[in-house]
Amino acid sequence: MRVPSYTPLDEALETLTPFGIELRNGNSNHAPMVAEALCALGRPEAVMPWIARYRERMLPRPGVDARIHRENWRFALGERARFADWSAFFAEELQEAPWRQVLDCWMDRLAPGFCAAATHGVIRVGHAVRGLADCETPQRLHEFADAFASWAATYRELPTCGHTANGMMRPSQAIARVAVVPPDRRNYAGNITASFAMLDDLPEFATSVGLIDTSGDLSPLVAELTEVFARVYLANAHDIRATIAIIHGVTSIAALGNIGPQVSEQTARAAVRYAWQSGCALYACFGGDTAMLEDIEPREQDGDELVDRAIEHGDEHVIKFTEACLHRYALGASSAYLAAVDHARDMIPRR
Repeated sequence: MRVPSYTPLDEALETLTPFGIELRNGNSNHAPMVAEALCALGRPEAVMPWIARYRERMLPRPGVDARIHRENWRFALGERARFADWSAFFAEELQEAPWRQVLDCWMDRLAPGFCAAATHGVIRVGHAVRGLADCETPQRLHEFADAFASWAATYRELPTCGHTANGMMRPSQAIARVAVVPPDRRNYAGNITASFAMLDDLPEFATSVGLIDTSGDLSPLVAELTEVFARVYLANAHDIRATIAIIHGVTSIAALGNIGPQVSEQTARAAVRYAWQSGCALYACFGGDTAMLEDIEPREQDGDELVDRAIEHGDEHVIKFTEACLHRYALGASSAYLAAVDHARDMIPRR
C-alpha cells in the first residue's frame, strides 16, 4: 500500500467550495469525502480527475440566510435548508477555539444524531478531521465547518427507550438481538434516512442502543464494531439498496475511529453507543434473518490492486468503502474487509 499523500487536498477543497451538501438526485454530496479518502490511499493523482467527473452531479451552495446563535442553536438542528447558516456558525466557533476543542464539544452534542443523513454527517466529519490532523490549513478548516454543518443541518435521532444503562454483550453477540423490520411492513419510499421512519413503528428496536458493553478499551471496541458490521454487510447486501445502505454501518464507524484519537475519552465513549445504534438501524431496515456472516474463507489480496480497481470503478461508495475497509484491515487483518470490498465493487454500478 502507498503512503498517504495530501498534496492536492487543499486545491480539491477550494474547487468544491461553491457546492452544497446535495446532489441533483437528492443524495448526499460525497466529493470532499472521496477527495480525502484518495489522499489517505496515497492516490493524489486521482483526486482532481475524479472531481471533474463528479462535478456535474453537484448543486450550488445556498447563501447564508440567518445567523445561528450559541444560545438557540438547538432550534436550527435538522433544518437542511440552513446548511450555509450552520457552516457560518461553525466558522465562528473555529475563530473562538482550536479545532480539536470545537470537535470535542460538538461531537458530544451531535452524537445522539449519529444517523443523520444516513450517517453522512459523521462520515464527512471523520474525513475532515483526518485531513486537519495531517495539516491545518484554511481550506481544511473550512471543510471542517462544512462537515459539521452537514451533520447539524440533517440532524435526527433514532428511537430509544430513554436513559440507557451500559449493556453486557459484545457487539458480535448483541447484533442477533436487534429487532428487524418484517418484510411486509417495509416501505422504501425516499432515501435511506426516510427509511428510518419504519423504526418508529417497531418499538422493540428502541432497546438496541443499550445492548452492548462500552466500558472497556475503546480501540478494540471500535475494531470489533467495524468488523461486525462488515460481516453484517456480507450477510445482508443482497441487492443494490441494501448494499448502499449497509455500507454506511462500516464507513461511519471507521470515521469514528478517525475522530476518536482527537477527542476526550468521554466524548468518544458516548459516540460509540450511537454508532452502534446507527449500524443496527441500517441492519433493522435493510437486513434479513441472518445478522452477520460467520464463516469467511481466508484471503490475501494486494491492497494497491484493490485501490486500482476502486478508482477504475469510479463510484463514490466503492472508493470510500475500499479506503475504510483497507484502513481497518491494516489495524486488524480480517478477511471480512477484503470480501466486503470485492462484493461492493461487484454490486454497485460503475461510474
